[in-house]
Amino acid sequence: MGIILLAGCAGAVPGDQGLADSDANGNSTVEAANGTVEVHYINVGQSVSTLVVGPEGETMLIDTGHYNDDGEYVLEYLRRHDITRIDHLVTSHNDADHIGGNAAVIEYYETEADGIGAIYDPGIAASTQTYGEYLDAVEEHDVTLYETREGDALSFGDVDVDVLGPPEPYLEDEARNENSIVLKLTHGGTSFLLSGDAEDDQEAYLIDAYGAELRSTVLKAGHHGSSSSSSEPFLDAVQPRAIVVSSGYDSQYGHPHEEVLQRLSDRSIPAYWTATHGDVVLVSDGSGVSVQTQRDAPTDPRAIRDGEPIEPGTSGDVVERTRLGDGPAEGDTDADDGTDGEADDAADENETTATDPGAALEVATINADAEGDDRENLIDEYVVFENAGDDAVDLSGWTVEDEAGRSYEFPEGFTLEAGATVTLRTGSGTDTATELYWGSGSPVWNNDGDTVILTADDGERVLEVSYE
Repeated sequence: MGIILLAGCAGAVPGDQGLADSDANGNSTVEAANGTVEVHYINVGQSVSTLVVGPEGETMLIDTGHYNDDGEYVLEYLRRHDITRIDHLVTSHNDADHIGGNAAVIEYYETEADGIGAIYDPGIAASTQTYGEYLDAVEEHDVTLYETREGDALSFGDVDVDVLGPPEPYLEDEARNENSIVLKLTHGGTSFLLSGDAEDDQEAYLIDAYGAELRSTVLKAGHHGSSSSSSEPFLDAVQPRAIVVSSGYDSQYGHPHEEVLQRLSDRSIPAYWTATHGDVVLVSDGSGVSVQTQRDAPTDPRAIRDGEPIEPGTSGDVVERTRLGDGPAEGDTDADDGTDGEADDAADENETTATDPGAALEVATINADAEGDDRENLIDEYVVFENAGDDAVDLSGWTVEDEAGRSYEFPEGFTLEAGATVTLRTGSGTDTATELYWGSGSPVWNNDGDTVILTADDGERVLEVSYE
């Protein structure tokens, strides 16, 4: 076929695996989010395809569905949403149920639309007809193809896109699943982790390499919800607010597996399944994520099979079901059951009372200027919170933010006892009752001034302390 994979992405920075940029002084250069990012998990049956649309209209398509429909569902969806160009076509790995539409998508966009900017591929070949047709289409239309590995750069406007895998050298004798391209997309204080078909070995590598830096608002379940993926340690590292599963309703493989659903249930993580919710569209404004689906189906992991199946390719608008991150869904005037009158007033009073203990929380210390190079000593950059009250405060789901909107969420079940302190360190480590770790790859607190913002899990701002 005569095709040659180029070594590394354009603009790649080999070995630069940080998840945010810093200036020469080690200060974070992450800015408040502008505009919205849309992440579309397309209902393609026992397969996967994800469309990302950036604030300025940039587009990224990750995988193209199963070989048995030759990209039909994906192309239909893209045309329906007026996607006239694919700036980035990402192949998570070269299994036929992920590249099934690659050839058709390349052919259509190169002959009938505005083209494809570049293709990103982990570089491990497959011996299938589908893979051959994909490479033939690349060669015929002379589309730039990059071998993409951990640490490479992928420019997507104001949205940070970090390539976390596959590593060098490849894992597990170049097994395709275990060497998926893994992407983390960050927009303001929200993030999306897309791990392809990464299984236990690649998940373990990611945990070891990145730890708490894997934390993301939304996770796409690895390998269609297989028990070989979405392990307990991986879920604990990512701590998603929601998970999306892309697989067929009557999957011959039994996806999503009951073991995975139990792990999600144990952690109270809602699950959105393309087989029952249809197309799932997540819209981030940088502070929260609107969850929109075609169908209103169960999200309790143990009950998702109670939903009615929706066939791939079914048309129909999505409707907002909930919002992750900063309060009730847009359009809701109440955070309770939506009724009016005295019941609402009582609910509001109860919510206020529930956060009263937070009034006793104080910022005892801010150490923004770590000893030595801030970028190399993230453990020494920290904020100390003190509970000066008489009652313990359950901080589960509470968030800490800086002025730029970078956000840390307290782990589920974390309680600060009366009179106790907890130190939140910027770097990575193992959480304890007195020390927590943000897991950032770069400094958070600016040396020349910033603001520490503490927000309760109901969205109420509890504390705001500025320093110069």
